[in-house]
Amino acid sequence: HPMIFNVKPENASMAIERIYISPVKGSSQVEQAAVTVVAGFGIDGDRYFGCADEPGQSLSLIEAEEMEAFFREHGREADLSLSRRNLVTRGVRLNALVGKVFTIGEVQLRGVELCEPCLGLGKILSTPAISPTGVVDRFLHRAGLRAEVISGGVIARGAEVRVVPGAGM
Repeated sequence: HPMIFNVKPENASMAIERIYISPVKGSSQVEQAAVTVVAGFGIDGDRYFGCADEPGQSLSLIEAEEMEAFFREHGREADLSLSRRNLVTRGVRLNALVGKVFTIGEVQLRGVELCEPCLGLGKILSTPAISPTGVVDRFLHRAGLRAEVISGGVIARGAEVRVVPGAGM
C-alpha cells in the first residue's frame, strides 16, 4: 500500500480549543469561553473589531500543534495565549483554508491569507536562546490564518471546524 500523508481520519475532530480577545491594542490576551462574531467586522470586543487596514485582519487563527511544537523545542511550558491570535485550533491544517469557505459552529468564514509572523510575535516568544527574528523565521508559513467573517454568530470553545465543499473565492 502506498503511504498517504496529511489525510485526516474520519473520526478525528477539527475544533476550536481556545478563544482569545485583546480588548485594547497591546494589552494581554483574555481567554473567553465564547465570543460573538459579526459579519464584516470580526470579534465583538476585540482590538481589531471593524478594522479593515489589511485583509482578514479582524479574525485570526493558529494551530495549537504549531505553538506546542515551538514550546517543546525550547523546553518551555506551552502558553497558547502568547500567539496573539484569536482562535486556537486543534486538528486543522489552516494553510489549506486559504481561499476556502469554512464554518466554525454557526459562523461562516473565508480564509483570506496566511497570518505571517511579525516582529511583535518574535519579541513575545523570544528568549536568550532564540532571537525575535529567529522566532519569526521559525513561524514563517506556520503562524496561522487571517479570515473574514461572512456570516456572524457565536463561536464557542469546542466548536467544530468544517470546510464548505466547493465554496471558495
